[in-house]
Amino acid sequence: MKVKDPICGMSVDPASAAESRIRDRTEYHFCSSGCATRFDASAEGGSTAATVDREEEARQQEYRTLMRKFWVSAFVSVPVVLLSYPWLFPGLKDVSWLARGSDGLLWTWRVLGLITLPILLWGGSQFYRGLWAAARSRSANMHTLIGVGIAAAWLYSTVAVLWPGIFPDPDLAEVYYDVTAVVTALVVLGLALEIKAKGRTSEALKKLIGLQAKTARVVRSGVELDVPVQEVEVGDVLLVRPGEKIPVDGMVVDGASAVDESMITGESIPAEKVAGDGVIGATLNKTGSFRFRATKVGKDTALANIIRMVQDAQGSKAPIQRTVDKVSGYFVPAVMILGVLAFIIWYDFGPMPAAAYAVIALVTVLIIACPCALGLATPTSLTVGIGKGAQNGILIRSGDALQTAERVDAIVLDKTGTITVGKPSLTDVFADGMAEDEVLRLAASVERSSEHPLAEAIVQGAKARGLELAEAEDFRAVPGHGVEARVEGRSVLLGNEKLMRDRGIDVTSLRSTADTLAGAGETPMYVAVDGRPAGLVACADTVKEDSARVIARLRDLGIEVAMITGDNPRTADAIAREVGVDRVMAEVLPQDKAHEVRKLQLEGKTVAMVGDGINDAPALAQADVGIAIGTGTDVAMEASDVTLISGSLKGVLTAIEVSRATMRNVHQNLFGAFVYNSAGLPVAAGLLYPFFGILLSPLLAAAAMAFSSVTVVSNANRLRRFAPQEV
Repeated sequence: MKVKDPICGMSVDPASAAESRIRDRTEYHFCSSGCATRFDASAEGGSTAATVDREEEARQQEYRTLMRKFWVSAFVSVPVVLLSYPWLFPGLKDVSWLARGSDGLLWTWRVLGLITLPILLWGGSQFYRGLWAAARSRSANMHTLIGVGIAAAWLYSTVAVLWPGIFPDPDLAEVYYDVTAVVTALVVLGLALEIKAKGRTSEALKKLIGLQAKTARVVRSGVELDVPVQEVEVGDVLLVRPGEKIPVDGMVVDGASAVDESMITGESIPAEKVAGDGVIGATLNKTGSFRFRATKVGKDTALANIIRMVQDAQGSKAPIQRTVDKVSGYFVPAVMILGVLAFIIWYDFGPMPAAAYAVIALVTVLIIACPCALGLATPTSLTVGIGKGAQNGILIRSGDALQTAERVDAIVLDKTGTITVGKPSLTDVFADGMAEDEVLRLAASVERSSEHPLAEAIVQGAKARGLELAEAEDFRAVPGHGVEARVEGRSVLLGNEKLMRDRGIDVTSLRSTADTLAGAGETPMYVAVDGRPAGLVACADTVKEDSARVIARLRDLGIEVAMITGDNPRTADAIAREVGVDRVMAEVLPQDKAHEVRKLQLEGKTVAMVGDGINDAPALAQADVGIAIGTGTDVAMEASDVTLISGSLKGVLTAIEVSRATMRNVHQNLFGAFVYNSAGLPVAAGLLYPFFGILLSPLLAAAAMAFSSVTVVSNANRLRRFAPQEV
């Protein structure tokens, strides 16, 4: 299977690549122009620091080779230019043997032909390899243009030197060995600078791989051993002390600490870890020591998966890049036809020596139209943009997803786990005849014996207030209604109004408060002590701290924000009012979520869906861009185009900002590349000569071509300064 070089458009057969290197799971073909085509070399494996070192070494080797060719070509170019135009230099124009038409000058030209031949064959060898590979695949590319251009200049000059008699006018026997030497030097320098600049685009990936711990402290048979991280196995118990990196993914078994997970999640506040909490490999332990059991090692860790996803995304193409590739496929043959037409017109109608002017026009057109900048415009920006996303805790699966995210004008947010925390917490306590803390203490003492999520919320709420809970006796659950028990000799009843009514307890004084809480989306529960109403406790799935601010920023960007949930309309409306969402889709069954997304798409909107659960997977797949919260299920993440490593909704905003910044950079690059080629071609063909007497030199064309490519890559690297806005 052939693959296409993303830089020069050359079709490459991996099996017969002239120059290739296996780099871990990926093989890169280098066409000696800094253009690297990537294709899977194996299905297994992952990136390591050694892999990146090999990639960097290969890039540096290519850079050194090209710079060696540049310096040799530049060194040869100096005497070639001096001796080709001795009359232009004060110290040489009076040397008799260099006078025009003299035998001395003719022999000088022959020497120039010999010393520029190695430059043509060695310095420009990458162009001929690329030209031949393109010809075999019946296509043309940048190598075709440059290779034909410098070869035409050298061959024409050689014919003029060896067989000047074939020209009807001696003035036609001009030499352009300087074009061969100088153009080769300039183009090779441009390619070397491209490799140097492109090396910076993978900086995010290098930083991610550099996060990996080198060693781990494993506890085996009661003995602590420091072993390479590659030797850690699933089930091993590891010890982590303050200030150390966590080697692999796992679950805390004892101890507690605060872990800085910002390098993975982008969250600046350290996460508290206790027994039962998960930890992520490569994150930094801050305060305490703890032991944890390894659950994922090697290529299965979260960091390895992140690196793999970033690699895959950076190797993918966005729709705009596929369009550029298609245009380039027609562009190069069109340029060659234009070059031939320019040659014919100058030969037939140009001033004397016509053949010399015709050769200049042909060579200049071929060189200035080299589509390097056009080929670099999109992939370099996408590579940097996807890397910046990864640095900010956003994994973008493909260039397609990155481009589509830029056009999003409607976002559907799942309520539970996306806008809200995803689990209930204690929100309110009201007392009727006793202190609020006493009402909560008695309610929590009863709920200690229950496994209901609301019970856990009440217990955690009481502990957060520092209340000492008592032991409950004679605990009994009343299905669908509540619970009852004896606490410190008192009968405590906790549940809904129906439970109170069945037990003959009048809660009229609390009903208004309960209705208000229910209207705000909370779940109120009555508390009765010794047969008398004592108060209310209320729980709710609380809104995440930054949800309202993020939604406000999304609306400022011109994006319509909708909320979808299976909850009842009253609860949904309460949450929507709190966070500023105007469009609410409530009581939506899991199987109908994708249908609601489709309805928005039929309104002509480009829709992003944000969710975290298994029931969100169909809607994530249906949306133009599916965004999964990283704290959610694996199924949701598999169905999504973008994964937010942290649970914060802020990642949605950052993903949109990264996409828009990247695509804005792509459009700048493409505009510059198209303007360059559109303006340069007519000038190179000689359009300005009849009016202003200006004919562009091939040397200037080569310099402009190299400069345009480096400009495009440098502009793409400006994305490395991207920083998400604070919310």
